[in-house]
Amino acid sequence: MPASQSVSPTPLDVLWQANVLAWVVLAGEGVAVVLTLAARNQGDGWIYFALTSMAIQWVSLLTLAELYLLRRSLNPLRPQYVAYVALGLLLINTCVVTGAAWLLVRDLWSMTQGGWQSLFLRLSGIALTVGLLGLAAFLNHWRARQLAVRAKQSELESLQARIRPHFLFNTLNAGAALIHARPGEAERLLLDLADLFRAALAGPSELPLSEELTLAQRYLEIEKLRFGERLRVQWQLPDTLPLVDVPTLSIQPLVENAIRHGVEPATGGGEICIEVTQQAGWVLITISNALPESAALATKGHQVGLNSVRARVTALTHGRGSVETTMADGRYIAVIRLPLLA
Repeated sequence: MPASQSVSPTPLDVLWQANVLAWVVLAGEGVAVVLTLAARNQGDGWIYFALTSMAIQWVSLLTLAELYLLRRSLNPLRPQYVAYVALGLLLINTCVVTGAAWLLVRDLWSMTQGGWQSLFLRLSGIALTVGLLGLAAFLNHWRARQLAVRAKQSELESLQARIRPHFLFNTLNAGAALIHARPGEAERLLLDLADLFRAALAGPSELPLSEELTLAQRYLEIEKLRFGERLRVQWQLPDTLPLVDVPTLSIQPLVENAIRHGVEPATGGGEICIEVTQQAGWVLITISNALPESAALATKGHQVGLNSVRARVTALTHGRGSVETTMADGRYIAVIRLPLLA
């Protein structure tokens, strides 16, 4: 199983985040404080607060636990229906906790003074009010999140649309230069180009690392026809590649940048190094190139390819992965950092 997968988040995924769980507990304590202050003349306030807090936390945590157990059945449902199910579970658990409180602590809890009917109505009313407020907040949060996802997807598609013509024109120019002088090599270039564009235009949005490296190798073979001995490539790969997915054609733009800024401007060409390492649960894909001797030759460019790769890695890994660039020891280094999950 691939270590990283582009799985669309579901409404229930929001509930399992640590900050959301913390807010649920804090909100429950806030409701308990408000109820205690409103009933400050009914017995010992600390006992009242402790029992009220316990009842509220039992209801909220039982509801979260049941939603977790039912997550496989609820995930296919629309967010609105998931919210209604959560509200129903909240009311059911309120009834259960009301019954338990009446049997166990009715002599200690002044909220039970009006009888079990009064206790049931009070707790159910509180649960319904808080549940409706939570439902509204959840639906608003989910709509905002979906709008953000759509906006990000549009941005990624825009970046991808900008990078494909750039790559196409460069490669076709190389083919045009070879078609008369070296027709055999031009034919090989066009076959490699077909494989690359099949991946770019009709392939999946992500590929296993091994397949992505194969596409990068095809691209380097095309560029090797252009630059000949001026382009030197060093591969440093482990015997077994990590099982991790990467965005389709995410390594190729970084390799293209290395050729454009590290090999093409230099009279004697240059060397590109592609390295894959694994460190403490992370996969590092490093593409580095020697910097030209003259600083004037090191053009920054528009960074369309780099921005596209960075955005797609962030989207694929839900913000955990990254693309970082540095300059050290006369080399420009780009590193794709991906989480490796069991």
